[in-house]
Amino acid sequence: MNAEMPRAENPVCQLLERQDDDYRGWWWVAPPRDAWLEAGQGVAVSADLMVREAWRGAGGKAHSPFTPELVDERATPAGAVLFWPKSHALGEWWLLWLCATLPEGTPLQLVGENQGGIKRVLKVLAALGLGCRKLDSARRCSLFETRLGRLDIAPEAAWTHFEVGPEDGRLTLASHPGVFGHGKLDEGTRLLLETLPDALGGQASMASGELLDMGCGDGILAAWLAHGGAGVSAVDVNAFAVEATRRSLAANGLAGEVLESDVYSALAGRQFDAIISNPPFHQERAIDYGPAARLIGEAPAHLRPGGALIIVANAFLPYPDRLERAFGRFEVLADDRRFRVYRAIKR
Repeated sequence: MNAEMPRAENPVCQLLERQDDDYRGWWWVAPPRDAWLEAGQGVAVSADLMVREAWRGAGGKAHSPFTPELVDERATPAGAVLFWPKSHALGEWWLLWLCATLPEGTPLQLVGENQGGIKRVLKVLAALGLGCRKLDSARRCSLFETRLGRLDIAPEAAWTHFEVGPEDGRLTLASHPGVFGHGKLDEGTRLLLETLPDALGGQASMASGELLDMGCGDGILAAWLAHGGAGVSAVDVNAFAVEATRRSLAANGLAGEVLESDVYSALAGRQFDAIISNPPFHQERAIDYGPAARLIGEAPAHLRPGGALIIVANAFLPYPDRLERAFGRFEVLADDRRFRVYRAIKR
């Protein structure tokens, strides 16, 4: 790393920046957005499409853990840095995946915020039979070091399944620690599912439509819509969600198109009879209305005349104004005081 590079902004990156290690040729696994990282000479491995696009935009290499291009990067990795995620189970999956993907003995550094659980990696590594030593700590972050080894547990073990719905229409969903609502049906989505039959105009109308599940997560909406006979497309910015939705559709013998997309980025020029979503509003611990604002604001361009945007959201979120601006009017189809289901129709 040379003196002309931008300075690190994220605390975990500032901790790495002051190390003596030459990180050229290393993998940066699950990295945050940081100009110092993106200007380096490593390879980003991230489930976040936006992170990968930022790296590629800066001239770097970036891959999803589910893409075969990673095979080309395996030959001589100098090492890897794993940015420990807030989800402990997701951090364990990344460890299993790294041990299964990179050569035994590859140096691995693990870095994260103390309040994010980085100190727990000592117990995790010990349970996996991997040694560990602390390298540094600063800015309420810690950095540890180990070497990868062969394990008896495969990354696939982190995938689980659960069932939802009535007995005569039960659906099996694939679940991964990196997906919102891991292992359960969240209450907002439950309210949305209860409302959708009437919101879509009944079974016959749904079966004749081309519908979009925006922010597909574990694929519950896509699977429910496909089970009802709809032609379904599903998108998410998270590679774990895309893989989970593909697995959920396959587990139920259902067809559907599933794509990685930053909101509508992979859907240029396409229109649908309905767009259905339980949009996220958090980025880590911070509230981020950006994706939901784009979902609502750009929805009319991706709906056919008479098509509907149907979303569920926490009741306190400021979506009515955005719906009013984008569509002129909207209606509240359900409200249980915690969540509301909104519908806006393109006139």
